[in-house]
Formats: sequence, C-alpha cells, structure tokens
Amino acid sequence: MGLIYNIGIQLTEVILNGGALINEKLKKGVEGRKNTFNLLKQGINPSDKTLWFHCASLGEYEQGLPVFKALRAHYKNHKIILSFFSPSGYEIRKNSPIADVVVYLPLDTKDNAKQFLDIVNPELTIFVKYDIWPVFLNELKQRKHRAILISAAFRENQSFFKFYGKSLREALFAFEHIFTQNEVSKTLLNSINYNNVTVSGDTRYDRVTSQLDIDNTLEFIEDFKTDKLCIVAGSTWPEGESLLINFINKHAEKDIKFIIAPHNIKAGQIKNLQTQLKVSSVLFTEKEKYNLSEARVFIVNTIGILTKIYNYADIAYVGGALGHTGLHNTLEPAVFGIPIIIGNHYDKFPEAKALIDNGGMFSISNQKTFDYTLNLLISNEVNRLEAGHKNEVFIKKNTGAVVQILNYLRIL
Repeated sequence: MGLIYNIGIQLTEVILNGGALINEKLKKGVEGRKNTFNLLKQGINPSDKTLWFHCASLGEYEQGLPVFKALRAHYKNHKIILSFFSPSGYEIRKNSPIADVVVYLPLDTKDNAKQFLDIVNPELTIFVKYDIWPVFLNELKQRKHRAILISAAFRENQSFFKFYGKSLREALFAFEHIFTQNEVSKTLLNSINYNNVTVSGDTRYDRVTSQLDIDNTLEFIEDFKTDKLCIVAGSTWPEGESLLINFINKHAEKDIKFIIAPHNIKAGQIKNLQTQLKVSSVLFTEKEKYNLSEARVFIVNTIGILTKIYNYADIAYVGGALGHTGLHNTLEPAVFGIPIIIGNHYDKFPEAKALIDNGGMFSISNQKTFDYTLNLLISNEVNRLEAGHKNEVFIKKNTGAVVQILNYLRIL
C-alpha cells in the first residue's frame, strides 16, 4: 500500500485518539477498537466457518440487512461477524440478531488486517456501499477469499477515478463482483477496467418494502391522531423544526395533528422544542398522563418507532437536508404511499432526486417555500393522494436488488 496512504492512516489514529479526549462518540470508537481482537478470539474457534459483513455505520447496516438476513438463514452452521467503523452503527446494533460477533473494524493497517483475517478467516465477505479499506481488501485478495460489494454508489469526483487514487482503485479489484445502485456507478467502474459489475439497484428499497410485511400498529398514535389529517416530521434538526414550529403556531386554528420525531432527543433539546409551541403538545414518555386525542402535537422523545409512525402520516417531512447534516431516510415514509417534503441539500442522495423527479417529493429552502408546499398538500387532497401514490409505485418498481445478489451467490 502507498506510503502516503499509510501516513494518512497513522495521522487518522492520532486525530482519533486526540479527539477521544473531548468527544464522547470518538472515545467510544477508540475504546471499542482496542477490544476488537479479544471479542473475535472469544467468539470464534479455529474450526468455525464464518461470514464477514462490514458496514460503515447504521445506514449501511440497514441497507445490507435484507441480504444479511437471507445469508443468516442459508448458512445456519456458519458464524457471522459484523463490523462497523462508526460508533453510531456499532452502539445501536452491537446486539444484532443476525451476527454472532459484532466488533469495530480496526484501523486499516497491515498488522491489523493480518490479525483480523487470521482469526475470522471468512468464506465470504460483504461490504456495503462505499466503505473501502484497501489494506484489508488486498489482504483478502492475497488470501484468495471471496468478497463482494453491494449497493455501491460512486461519483466521478471520488479518488478511485483520479490520477492519485491508484491504491483505492486497486482495492476495488479485491471484489469478485460489485453490485451498483445505478448505471453511472457501473460506467465509472468500467472506465477503470473493472467489469464484473451488475446494476442491481439499492437494497434499501427491499429493506423498506419488508416493513409492509409486519404489524405497524401503534395504538397510542391511533389515539392521538383520531380521524384528523396528520403530518409526521421525522429525524428533524433545529433548522427544520424552526420552520415546522412557525407553521404550527401560525395555523393554530387548523384541525391538523403533528408528530415530531427529533434526531436529537436529549432532554434540553426536547424541552426547548416543546416550549416554543403555542398549541397543546405531549411527549412520548408522558403519553399515559394525558388524553392524547386532545393534543395537537406529539413529540417522539425516543428511538426505534419512527418507521411505524410513518404508517399514520398523510404528509411527511424528513429532516437533515436544510443545514449541513445529511438527508435522513426518505424511503421509509415513501413506502407507505405519502408525499414527502425535504430540504434543498440533497445532491448526494440519488433516491431523493429520483423521488422529486417522479413527482412524489418536494424540496423547500426557507419558511416561504415550506409554508406554500405544506399548505398545498393539506388543501388539495387529490394532489396529495396522487403524489403519495407516485412514491408507492416508485418504491415497488425499484425493489429486486436482493434477489439479484442472492442469485449471484447461488442461495436462491
């Protein structure tokens, strides 16, 4: 591996260790990586057959989950190792039922890669989307281990396709096959003479479609909503919450219900949000104390139920694309056939652009455009239902990535 890359990894370690002194999230990652090899040795015997799944964070885990579940069911006698790079993935899914051992991926050095693969020795490795670690992948290739990349999404400005990206480019050839989300990604791979590519689409469509197969009933949401029009704002950040609060306060006379599920559920943030509202509101953690039908706003100060809550929405707003934070999952509400409003910073989210082009999603940039779009969807039932139907059809049309991957792996 190139000298510059190795120096970069060493600098990354210094930065992470330094940052861990003042940042709790970084500290969890640094401390967690120290325990990786102990967890692997405790969970794997030399005689065990294994599969290795790697995800950068929680989003990639959710993306790969339909494939992971199928492999878990097929390879019943194998142990599955799941690794994350980010604490936001590991801390939430460290007890994932699809894996026997869940660890942080060590930093991308030769010694770490050798030690990791000496213990794990996977028959098959699956990376999700874009978390490409050249040293680990080249070590896999040298050992002639199978590896595939799924739901890959590439952009022309990435290092793989630049004159200085030789090390990263070579790492891609450790994958025996790459399943991409779109034709653009396939074309870019072909441009560097990587040709074992299939445009399978995004496995997230299969993931969200599976949500329709489970019971999404939440009786307390039914008690809150009654028969009123309901707007669900999911994974919100302060900049989006400000627009929403202004709208609610300005239209206090309208008989509409609002559910707000903030990304940050710390007590101070929730209290600040609730005190700005001029209409009646109730928190998830206090729902037993009130007659929910009398409240206008329900604030979800917990995690894990937003996807089911979207089932009760007539209109959704998804946070993250107004400020500098990335857009949150728009496919989760889309699968329920409802129109969606998002911010204007969605350039790196091809599914958002596709949903907008398809007519089921609407981008706003300020209070004026937010109010206009939301009022239009509220007042025009025909347009609202038509936009939602477009999202539902779009999701159905784009499922099938998992089947292609499993067919390739010959487990269907």
